[in-house]
Amino acid sequence: MARKSKRIREIASKVDPDKLYRLDEAVDILQKCPSVKFDQTVDIAIKMGVDPKKSDQQVRGTVSLPNGTGKSLRVLVFAAGPKVQEALDAGAAYAGSDELFEKVKGGWTDFDVVVATPDMMREVGKLGKVLGPRGLMPTPKGGTVTTDVTTAINEIMKGKIEFKLDRHGVCNNGIGKLSFAKDALLENIHALLVAIGRAKPASAKGQYFVSFAISSTMGPGLKIDPREIPSV
Repeated sequence: MARKSKRIREIASKVDPDKLYRLDEAVDILQKCPSVKFDQTVDIAIKMGVDPKKSDQQVRGTVSLPNGTGKSLRVLVFAAGPKVQEALDAGAAYAGSDELFEKVKGGWTDFDVVVATPDMMREVGKLGKVLGPRGLMPTPKGGTVTTDVTTAINEIMKGKIEFKLDRHGVCNNGIGKLSFAKDALLENIHALLVAIGRAKPASAKGQYFVSFAISSTMGPGLKIDPREIPSV
């Protein structure tokens, strides 16, 4: 059996895998774990008490994190005419139509978010096999299918994120960088939890938030006490 590194042993000494942590306690542990050579993302995973296979039990929406994500996002905008320059002026990394469609169709995904004007969606829909599995398909509900590309890009740059269920009924989101102040991370987590709480489907029965964990890219996963989830 391979010997665990000093860093892994030190992390293991700080974490009780059976304990349910308070949020501030968990963030504190993550920030005190041995550092790595890059600024890690703090992720949360929430198991929801809904059936992701049922269309009336989908949990999906957007939230603007008060302290941003800490990521420098590359936005691709599918648009034509004057909207192309408008998107580039607003900060999009890429904007256009035919040439970009062909690049993405060929498997290119060197971007983080996709925005599209409504008239582009027939062609964008054909890119589902590339964009779908990566969670990059633009949607009206996510605010990424719009004629107002400037507002959409500005909101994304300021920390607007989309949350949705995966096929296991879990919402996974990055909510900031480990270098953020602890209070800033806690504010971002609180904002996301409130938004998910408000997105509860009318058909959802029983316990809505089933379990909740927080982790960093190279750090441990910590189970969070469900009582830490705000009521809405």
